[in-house]
Amino acid sequence: MLLLQLDYLFAPKLLKPKPLGIIKKQGIQGTIYSYLGVLIGFVTTGIMFPLMLTQSEIGLFKVLVSVSTLFAQFAGLGFCTVTIRNFPFFRNEKTDHHGFLRLSLIVNVIGLAISILIFLAITPYIIKTNDEKSALFVEYVYYIIPLIVFTAFFNILDAYFRALNNAITGLFYKEFVQRILIIVAIFAYYFSFIDFHWLVIFYVTALCIPTLFLAFSIYRKGEFRLGWDKNFITKTMAKQLFEVALFGVVTSYSGVLIINIDVIMINNMLGLSEAGIYTIMFYFGTMVGIPARSIIRIAAPLISEGWKENDLKKIDSIYSKSNLTLTVIGLLLFMGLCINLDNIFTFLPDYELGRYVIVFIGLGNLIEMATSVSQTIITNSKDYKVIAWLMLLFIVLLIVTNLIMIPQHGIVGASIASVFSRFVYNLISWFFVYKKYGLQPFNSKYILLLLIAAFSYFVATMIPVFDWFIWDILVRSATITVVFGLLVYVFKISKDINETIDNVLKKTGIQFKK
Repeated sequence: MLLLQLDYLFAPKLLKPKPLGIIKKQGIQGTIYSYLGVLIGFVTTGIMFPLMLTQSEIGLFKVLVSVSTLFAQFAGLGFCTVTIRNFPFFRNEKTDHHGFLRLSLIVNVIGLAISILIFLAITPYIIKTNDEKSALFVEYVYYIIPLIVFTAFFNILDAYFRALNNAITGLFYKEFVQRILIIVAIFAYYFSFIDFHWLVIFYVTALCIPTLFLAFSIYRKGEFRLGWDKNFITKTMAKQLFEVALFGVVTSYSGVLIINIDVIMINNMLGLSEAGIYTIMFYFGTMVGIPARSIIRIAAPLISEGWKENDLKKIDSIYSKSNLTLTVIGLLLFMGLCINLDNIFTFLPDYELGRYVIVFIGLGNLIEMATSVSQTIITNSKDYKVIAWLMLLFIVLLIVTNLIMIPQHGIVGASIASVFSRFVYNLISWFFVYKKYGLQPFNSKYILLLLIAAFSYFVATMIPVFDWFIWDILVRSATITVVFGLLVYVFKISKDINETIDNVLKKTGIQFKK
């Protein structure tokens, strides 16, 4: 899909893009913003944090974000899922979408009140359990409250804008603007313009600002509609919304718990320092899954429309094409990560403890990409409740395996627990989509693709080690990219990839004879 997006740059623009056209158009922008965010994130998380902050300070920032995210997700009371799944039935500009945004905000305020009360009730326990191993976290524990508030409102507004087919604005503010603000704060701290206390304040502020920007963008687009249509929601519809919201509470909360539970458990069992190391290594591993972010954000409301129209061909097209292309990209990124492990720890020798965290987290993200949007298909179907049970299974697996693996293998054990649980969850999700809807994206080309990947990796290992690690990274990465990319093209693994490359080459005046 990434290469499909490039084709859009050279294609005639349509007055009214079809759904796949929307994916291509916004996918280009989303991918650009995602990778700008990756670049900036690499500067902050991969370079500035390890060089300018202690491992405990890095752990503090990650734990603050993780804990606040859990409470903020609950505060939405499942209404983000309602927005993506049910907004097409409310869409009507003449009636202010029948008061949908107003209803969303009311639900969010109620959820926030509940979340903050729960947080305040358990804060004494949090302080008690973290007083020795994570004293720094205890000092700043109440900074979680503003993070809960602003994160909750961001989630609601972003889901609303995505449902209006604008998946890019929120992504831009989160991936780009927020990280620029964090860089400014880190530099101010490093050059002693501010002390660590003010760094925490500025860091928290940077996390809150995207919400304000997003609200202003919605207002400027004329979509901050607070009208109310009290007669639109019937008892039957209210019951349906409640069921979807309840389902959304389980799935969305499970989703953020899955992402954040490992670092929270590491902090509780090992301390902030190990949580800091894990945070940095986890970041490198998640780079594999970045291309999937913008595509899934864009595809979700379109799949919802597909189910509304009962158009399995549209859903299958999105599923199959994105799955193959994302697997190609995921394999390339995973190989590039693994082939450069020694170079990463040449630069970050104090983080050697987390070497295999990178490998296992990267593998988990590759598995996620190889199943593409199967969970999104289930979530937006009539069988959407199934995903809740699958995610509950995922959480149980994750917690149990972490409890077993962290005491035995430390932070590497947490990454092993993550990849095992993710594999089981994705395997069952894929199998359900196959058996229930007959949608199955895998074929013999995937076997050839794995053989091409193995050969490309082998070629890259044959390159002698260079003294300067930057040069070594460039040469190895370029080699594995050229060999893998050329073989994928020659063996015609993906028709869409080949057509896109041919179109790009044609526009630049280069053509190969068939």
